[in-house]
Amino acid sequence: MYPDLYRLRQFVAVAERLNITRAAEELHLTQQAVSSAIKNLEREMGVALLERAGRRISLTPAGAELLSGARLLLDASRSLVRTTRAVGRRTGEHLVVGHTPALTSDEVFDLISPVRQKCPDASITARQMFPGELVPALRAGDIAVALRRGATTPKDVAAAVFAYTPLRVVVAVTHRYAERSSIALHELAEDCLMLWGPPGESFYAEFLMSLCRRAGFEPAVAVNRIQGTSPTSAVVDTDCFAFVTAEPGFYHKRQTVVIAVEDEPMAPVQAMWLPHTVSRLRKVLLDGDVQ
Repeated sequence: MYPDLYRLRQFVAVAERLNITRAAEELHLTQQAVSSAIKNLEREMGVALLERAGRRISLTPAGAELLSGARLLLDASRSLVRTTRAVGRRTGEHLVVGHTPALTSDEVFDLISPVRQKCPDASITARQMFPGELVPALRAGDIAVALRRGATTPKDVAAAVFAYTPLRVVVAVTHRYAERSSIALHELAEDCLMLWGPPGESFYAEFLMSLCRRAGFEPAVAVNRIQGTSPTSAVVDTDCFAFVTAEPGFYHKRQTVVIAVEDEPMAPVQAMWLPHTVSRLRKVLLDGDVQ
Protein backbone atom coordinates (compact mmCIF):
# COMPACT_ATOMS: atom_id res chain seq x y z
CA MET A 1 0.00 0.00 0.00
CA TYR A 2 0.98 3.65 -0.40
CA PRO A 3 0.01 6.22 2.25
CA ASP A 4 -2.35 9.01 1.24
CA LEU A 5 -0.22 12.19 1.35
CA TYR A 6 -3.18 14.39 2.25
CA ARG A 7 -3.96 12.26 5.29
CA LEU A 8 -0.26 11.98 6.08
CA ARG A 9 0.07 15.77 6.19
CA GLN A 10 -2.81 15.95 8.68
CA PHE A 11 -1.22 13.22 10.80
CA VAL A 12 2.10 15.13 10.93
CA ALA A 13 0.31 18.29 12.01
CA VAL A 14 -1.40 16.42 14.83
CA ALA A 15 1.70 14.44 15.82
CA GLU A 16 3.87 17.56 16.04
CA ARG A 17 1.38 19.42 18.25
CA LEU A 18 -0.34 16.50 20.00
CA ASN A 19 -3.46 18.60 19.71
CA ILE A 20 -6.14 18.05 17.08
CA THR A 21 -7.71 21.49 17.59
CA ARG A 22 -4.46 23.39 16.89
CA ALA A 23 -3.62 21.10 13.97
CA ALA A 24 -7.06 21.65 12.42
CA GLU A 25 -6.72 25.43 12.79
CA GLU A 26 -3.35 25.41 11.04
CA LEU A 27 -4.68 23.22 8.22
CA HIS A 28 -7.87 25.31 7.91
CA LEU A 29 -9.98 22.19 8.44
CA THR A 30 -12.58 21.15 10.97
CA GLN A 31 -11.60 18.99 13.92
CA GLN A 32 -13.99 16.32 12.67
CA ALA A 33 -12.25 16.22 9.27
CA VAL A 34 -8.80 15.83 10.87
CA SER A 35 -10.00 13.17 13.32
CA SER A 36 -11.62 11.26 10.46
CA ALA A 37 -8.42 11.45 8.40
CA ILE A 38 -6.34 10.05 11.28
CA LYS A 39 -8.80 7.18 11.83
CA ASN A 40 -8.77 6.35 8.10
CA LEU A 41 -4.97 6.40 8.12
CA GLU A 42 -4.90 4.06 11.11
CA ARG A 43 -7.31 1.77 9.27
CA GLU A 44 -5.06 1.78 6.19
CA MET A 45 -1.95 1.09 8.27
CA GLY A 46 -3.65 -1.55 10.37
CA VAL A 47 -2.14 -0.12 13.58
CA ALA A 48 -2.97 2.54 16.14
CA LEU A 49 -0.99 5.75 15.64
CA LEU A 50 -2.32 7.79 18.55
CA GLU A 51 -3.07 7.00 22.18
CA ARG A 52 -6.23 8.79 23.32
CA ALA A 53 -6.95 9.50 26.99
CA GLY A 54 -9.83 11.93 27.22
CA ARG A 55 -8.68 15.12 25.52
CA ARG A 56 -5.00 14.15 25.79
CA ILE A 57 -3.30 12.34 22.94
CA SER A 58 0.18 10.88 22.50
CA LEU A 59 1.99 8.92 19.84
CA THR A 60 2.13 5.15 19.91
CA PRO A 61 5.47 3.54 18.96
CA ALA A 62 4.00 2.97 15.49
CA GLY A 63 2.94 6.63 15.32
CA ALA A 64 6.43 7.79 16.28
CA GLU A 65 7.90 5.60 13.55
CA LEU A 66 5.48 6.95 10.96
CA LEU A 67 6.24 10.55 11.97
CA SER A 68 10.00 10.02 11.55
CA GLY A 69 9.55 9.07 7.90
CA ALA A 70 6.46 11.12 7.06
CA ARG A 71 8.28 14.46 7.16
CA LEU A 72 10.84 13.16 4.66
CA LEU A 73 8.13 11.83 2.35
CA LEU A 74 6.17 15.09 2.41
CA ASP A 75 9.30 17.18 1.85
CA ALA A 76 10.30 15.00 -1.10
CA SER A 77 6.82 15.18 -2.63
CA ARG A 78 6.77 18.99 -2.42
CA SER A 79 10.22 19.12 -4.00
CA LEU A 80 9.04 16.89 -6.85
CA VAL A 81 6.07 19.20 -7.49
CA ARG A 82 8.35 22.26 -7.60
CA THR A 83 10.84 20.70 -10.03
CA THR A 84 8.08 19.29 -12.24
CA ARG A 85 6.42 22.70 -12.50
CA ALA A 86 9.73 24.35 -13.30
CA VAL A 87 10.32 21.91 -16.17
CA GLY A 88 6.76 22.28 -17.43
CA ARG A 89 6.96 26.06 -17.41
CA ARG A 90 10.41 25.99 -19.01
CA THR A 91 11.73 28.47 -16.50
CA GLY A 92 15.23 27.06 -16.83
CA GLU A 93 17.44 25.46 -14.20
CA HIS A 94 17.89 27.48 -11.03
CA LEU A 95 19.98 26.61 -7.99
CA VAL A 96 19.39 28.47 -4.72
CA VAL A 97 22.25 28.02 -2.26
CA GLY A 98 21.90 28.97 1.39
CA HIS A 99 25.07 29.48 3.42
CA THR A 100 26.00 30.54 6.93
CA PRO A 101 28.11 33.63 7.68
CA ALA A 102 31.02 31.25 8.35
CA LEU A 103 31.35 30.98 4.57
CA THR A 104 32.00 34.28 2.83
CA SER A 105 30.33 35.26 -0.43
CA ASP A 106 33.72 34.99 -2.19
CA GLU A 107 34.13 31.47 -0.86
CA VAL A 108 30.64 30.46 -2.00
CA PHE A 109 31.41 31.89 -5.45
CA ASP A 110 34.45 29.61 -5.66
CA LEU A 111 32.52 26.60 -4.37
CA ILE A 112 29.84 26.92 -7.07
CA SER A 113 32.43 27.11 -9.85
CA PRO A 114 31.59 23.56 -11.12
CA VAL A 115 28.00 24.69 -11.74
CA ARG A 116 29.10 27.95 -13.35
CA GLN A 117 31.49 26.14 -15.67
CA LYS A 118 29.49 23.03 -16.57
CA CYS A 119 25.99 24.55 -16.60
CA PRO A 120 26.53 28.05 -18.01
CA ASP A 121 22.81 28.55 -18.76
CA ALA A 122 21.73 27.84 -15.17
CA SER A 123 20.94 30.71 -12.82
CA ILE A 124 22.31 30.62 -9.27
CA THR A 125 21.24 32.55 -6.18
CA ALA A 126 23.29 32.58 -2.96
CA ARG A 127 21.62 33.59 0.30
CA GLN A 128 23.38 34.17 3.62
CA MET A 129 21.39 32.68 6.49
CA PHE A 130 21.95 31.96 10.15
CA PRO A 131 22.63 28.27 10.96
CA GLY A 132 19.23 27.66 12.53
CA GLU A 133 17.47 28.87 9.40
CA LEU A 134 19.03 26.37 6.99
CA VAL A 135 16.99 23.21 7.64
CA PRO A 136 13.60 25.05 7.75
CA ALA A 137 14.56 26.76 4.47
CA LEU A 138 15.40 23.40 2.89
CA ARG A 139 12.11 21.87 4.02
CA ALA A 140 10.15 24.89 2.78
CA GLY A 141 11.84 24.74 -0.62
CA ASP A 142 13.36 28.22 -0.25
CA ILE A 143 16.84 26.80 -0.92
CA ALA A 144 17.97 23.64 -2.72
CA VAL A 145 21.23 23.11 -0.86
CA ALA A 146 22.69 24.54 2.33
CA LEU A 147 26.39 25.11 2.98
CA ARG A 148 27.88 25.40 6.43
CA ARG A 149 30.87 24.49 8.58
CA GLY A 150 29.86 21.20 10.12
CA ALA A 151 30.24 17.45 10.24
CA THR A 152 27.17 16.10 12.05
CA THR A 153 23.94 15.57 10.10
CA PRO A 154 20.81 17.31 11.42
CA LYS A 155 17.53 15.40 11.55
CA ASP A 156 15.46 15.13 8.37
CA VAL A 157 18.24 16.09 5.93
CA ALA A 158 21.09 14.43 4.07
CA ALA A 159 24.58 15.87 4.36
CA ALA A 160 28.16 15.41 3.21
CA VAL A 161 31.47 17.24 3.61
CA PHE A 162 32.48 17.99 0.03
CA ALA A 163 35.25 20.59 0.30
CA TYR A 164 37.93 22.02 2.58
CA THR A 165 39.21 25.59 2.65
CA PRO A 166 42.47 26.87 4.13
CA LEU A 167 42.35 29.01 7.23
CA ARG A 168 44.39 32.10 8.07
CA VAL A 169 44.21 34.50 11.00
CA VAL A 170 43.10 38.12 11.02
CA VAL A 171 44.25 40.73 13.56
CA ALA A 172 43.93 44.50 13.92
CA VAL A 173 46.78 46.48 12.35
CA THR A 174 47.76 47.53 15.88
CA HIS A 175 48.41 43.90 16.88
CA ARG A 176 52.01 42.99 17.70
CA TYR A 177 52.06 40.43 14.86
CA ALA A 178 50.40 42.66 12.27
CA GLU A 179 53.59 43.02 10.21
CA ARG A 180 54.30 39.30 10.05
CA SER A 181 53.84 37.43 6.75
CA SER A 182 53.11 34.16 8.54
CA ILE A 183 52.59 32.89 12.05
CA ALA A 184 52.55 29.62 13.98
CA LEU A 185 49.39 29.08 15.98
CA HIS A 186 51.22 28.46 19.26
CA GLU A 187 52.49 32.06 19.10
CA LEU A 188 48.90 33.20 19.76
CA ALA A 189 48.61 31.31 23.05
CA GLU A 190 48.35 34.56 25.04
CA ASP A 191 45.75 36.12 22.73
CA CYS A 192 41.95 35.95 22.77
CA LEU A 193 40.17 34.00 20.02
CA MET A 194 37.18 35.81 18.52
CA LEU A 195 34.28 33.48 17.68
CA TRP A 196 30.90 33.94 16.00
CA GLY A 197 29.03 31.64 18.36
CA PRO A 198 29.44 30.53 21.99
CA PRO A 199 31.53 27.39 22.57
CA GLY A 200 29.32 24.35 23.02
CA GLU A 201 26.59 25.73 20.75
CA SER A 202 28.48 25.69 17.45
CA PHE A 203 30.42 22.96 15.69
CA TYR A 204 32.56 25.58 13.99
CA ALA A 205 33.41 27.30 17.29
CA GLU A 206 34.46 23.96 18.77
CA PHE A 207 36.46 23.15 15.64
CA LEU A 208 38.39 26.44 15.81
CA MET A 209 39.10 25.93 19.49
CA SER A 210 40.36 22.42 18.72
CA LEU A 211 42.93 23.91 16.34
CA CYS A 212 44.32 25.94 19.23
CA ARG A 213 44.33 22.91 21.52
CA ARG A 214 46.28 20.93 18.94
CA ALA A 215 48.76 23.80 18.90
CA GLY A 216 49.23 23.32 22.65
CA PHE A 217 47.04 25.92 24.34
CA GLU A 218 43.49 26.48 25.58
CA PRO A 219 42.35 29.78 24.05
CA ALA A 220 40.57 32.53 25.89
CA VAL A 221 37.50 33.35 23.80
CA ALA A 222 35.22 36.27 23.02
CA VAL A 223 32.02 36.22 20.93
CA ASN A 224 31.63 38.79 18.18
CA ARG A 225 28.75 41.15 19.01
CA ILE A 226 28.24 42.08 15.35
CA GLN A 227 26.73 39.29 13.27
CA GLY A 228 26.31 39.07 9.49
CA THR A 229 29.33 41.19 8.48
CA SER A 230 32.58 40.06 6.89
CA PRO A 231 34.64 37.78 9.18
CA THR A 232 37.69 40.00 8.59
CA SER A 233 35.93 42.81 10.47
CA ALA A 234 35.53 40.82 13.70
CA VAL A 235 38.79 42.03 15.25
CA VAL A 236 38.51 45.75 14.47
CA ASP A 237 39.38 47.76 17.60
CA THR A 238 40.31 44.61 19.57
CA ASP A 239 43.46 42.71 20.56
CA CYS A 240 41.86 39.42 19.48
CA PHE A 241 42.61 37.14 16.56
CA ALA A 242 40.07 35.27 14.43
CA PHE A 243 40.27 32.48 11.89
CA VAL A 244 39.21 33.48 8.35
CA THR A 245 39.42 32.11 4.82
CA ALA A 246 40.30 35.45 3.20
CA GLU A 247 43.56 35.85 1.30
CA PRO A 248 46.50 37.45 3.18
CA GLY A 249 46.48 41.24 3.01
CA PHE A 250 44.82 44.35 4.43
CA TYR A 251 41.06 44.76 4.84
CA HIS A 252 38.55 47.41 5.91
CA LYS A 253 40.59 50.45 4.91
CA ARG A 254 43.71 48.85 6.44
CA GLN A 255 42.12 48.40 9.85
CA THR A 256 42.77 44.63 9.83
CA VAL A 257 45.31 42.33 8.22
CA VAL A 258 45.08 38.65 7.32
CA ILE A 259 48.20 36.58 8.02
CA ALA A 260 49.09 33.12 6.68
CA VAL A 261 49.30 30.27 9.21
CA GLU A 262 52.18 27.83 9.16
CA ASP A 263 51.06 24.23 8.56
CA GLU A 264 47.88 25.76 7.15
CA PRO A 265 44.77 24.23 8.81
CA MET A 266 41.79 23.29 6.67
CA ALA A 267 38.13 23.89 7.54
CA PRO A 268 35.38 21.57 6.26
CA VAL A 269 32.48 22.69 4.09
CA GLN A 270 29.35 20.60 4.52
CA ALA A 271 26.42 20.52 2.11
CA MET A 272 22.91 19.65 3.30
CA TRP A 273 19.85 18.82 1.20
CA LEU A 274 16.51 17.03 1.39
CA PRO A 275 16.89 13.24 1.18
CA HIS A 276 15.06 11.35 -1.56
CA THR A 277 15.26 14.35 -3.90
CA VAL A 278 17.10 14.70 -7.19
CA SER A 279 18.83 17.81 -8.50
CA ARG A 280 21.24 17.85 -11.44
CA LEU A 281 22.73 21.19 -10.38
CA ARG A 282 23.21 20.00 -6.82
CA LYS A 283 25.00 16.91 -8.10
CA VAL A 284 27.30 19.08 -10.21
CA LEU A 285 28.03 21.24 -7.18
CA LEU A 286 28.94 18.25 -5.02
CA ASP A 287 30.94 16.15 -7.45
CA GLY A 288 31.19 17.96 -10.79
CA ASP A 289 29.25 15.21 -12.60
CA VAL A 290 26.95 16.59 -15.33
CA GLN A 291 25.49 13.23 -16.31
